[in-house]
Amino acid sequence: MSRARSHLRAAFFLTAVSPRGATSWIAARRELSARPAPQEPGMEYQTNASYLEQAKRQRGDPQKQLEAMELYLARSGLQVEDLDRLNIIHITGTKGKGSTCAFTERILRNYGLKTGFFSSPHLVQVRERIRINGQPISPELFTKHFWRLYHRLEETEDSNSCVSMPAYFRFLTLMAFHVFLQEKVDLAVVEVGIGGAYDCTNIVRKPVVCGVASLGIDHTSLLGDTVEKIAWQKGGIFKRGVPAFTVLQPDGPLAVLRERAEQTSCPLYLCPPLEALEEGGLPLTLGLEGEHQRSNAALALQLAHCWLQQKDHRGVGEVKASRPSLLRQLPLAPVFQPTPHMLRGLRDTEWPGRTQVLRRGPLTWYLDGAHTSSSVQACVRWFRQALHRCKEPRSGTEVRVLLFNSTGDRDAAALLKLLQPCQFDYAVFCPNLTEVSSTDNADQQNFTVTLDQVLLRCLEHQQHWSRLDEEQACPEPGGPTSLLLAPHPAHSHSTSSLVFSCISQALQWISQGRDPVFQPHSPPRGLFTHPVAGSGANVLREAAAIHVLVTGSLHLVGGVLKLLEPSLSQ
Repeated sequence: MSRARSHLRAAFFLTAVSPRGATSWIAARRELSARPAPQEPGMEYQTNASYLEQAKRQRGDPQKQLEAMELYLARSGLQVEDLDRLNIIHITGTKGKGSTCAFTERILRNYGLKTGFFSSPHLVQVRERIRINGQPISPELFTKHFWRLYHRLEETEDSNSCVSMPAYFRFLTLMAFHVFLQEKVDLAVVEVGIGGAYDCTNIVRKPVVCGVASLGIDHTSLLGDTVEKIAWQKGGIFKRGVPAFTVLQPDGPLAVLRERAEQTSCPLYLCPPLEALEEGGLPLTLGLEGEHQRSNAALALQLAHCWLQQKDHRGVGEVKASRPSLLRQLPLAPVFQPTPHMLRGLRDTEWPGRTQVLRRGPLTWYLDGAHTSSSVQACVRWFRQALHRCKEPRSGTEVRVLLFNSTGDRDAAALLKLLQPCQFDYAVFCPNLTEVSSTDNADQQNFTVTLDQVLLRCLEHQQHWSRLDEEQACPEPGGPTSLLLAPHPAHSHSTSSLVFSCISQALQWISQGRDPVFQPHSPPRGLFTHPVAGSGANVLREAAAIHVLVTGSLHLVGGVLKLLEPSLSQ
């Protein structure tokens, strides 16, 4: 393998710290893709979607994938035993694992502990995945640790091996471990990437405590097509003698988790509801909105409480009288009085892109990266409750807009059906690209698919929505005929729908220049010439309030945040 090609595979990471790096990487990718030689495995897998495709192709023996990760760790200069020094809290789940991690990290940081936090995916910049004391590592620190790890792996590569470098997610996992050790964190909160048993974070042998958030259906091609099969994968993070906690689950997957825990001699506990910890005091205030966050907060409290106990830390909260588990499948975790540090941690937790609200003049943006049926259901409850709370007399119309995209093997039609009760006036679909130009999408773009492919997926979403709308309103049959699609509503409650080629164009149409922060250049000529785009623009310009729900994909939410919150790109 040539050294030039080797360095090209590294270049895309520089997009996190340098626009010039982004441009050079894209040019290099185009050059390599034009060559007849086959692509080498490894660094070309730049997004979760690509990582998933790679995992599907290599899943013949998943145990070998873990062994390969250990070899990469050794080549990088670390042994598995070195990770014990990180005092890891290992967390998995289908929905809520990222929020649980955020709650847990914020609570423990309030105790004066130096925290590391590894999460995925990122929203705007790849540096978000590796955090110290809640903040993404700096561009300088990222660059230093990236090249140190890259050169170390390059120096130790085996010329007989067909895979000399780890793929994207593996590389970042290795890098996070090195950063946390070099920065001497007191603890590291590590979010599982996909599944648990064979996830590359599962080379950790001795975490302090493990957690399993709510389970549901996702990544079925990798994890299985039932919640029980998925529970088996998630329970793979359990370790002998290491306490683990889970929230209330359906009977089937809960039984699987119990069985997995028994097989590994892992003490597994069921978290009591947050109400049990509130008894005798005021209701707990959470920094993250949505009723479903109470389950995540309950799990985070138990994980933080257990970690503090395991490390003989003072001020862990007075244990109240414990109650027996009503399910009799698992022992109930202790009910304790949350300490002031814990209360402030829950209240001050921030986790962008999850039940996040941005209020900008007449526009209110509701951002939630829900992408499974259960998480979209929770998102709908949160959105409708938020609308109900903000009801106030207004002179003028209120407009509801859905901005949606879905990727991978997810059932977009099922997700869109769950969103129908929100009664949107407009449904807008676009790819997870901030701009049409690829140079502006370095941290978001999946270079293994074309713009045509992602636009076709958006058109399918629009067609699904139109069919659902027809079922609701029973209009005249008819279908979309152009890229900017808008079946004319034949019913007062039907939704007009549009497809745009990038997020920026979608936001320009939705905001109509009325967002005081998002003030792009003039839209491309002809962008709003479609009759519904034109008439809708008039409605949006005159509306007293515009409520926009952005959901279906964390990558979509990340692209929207990049444009609405420019400071996140700095």
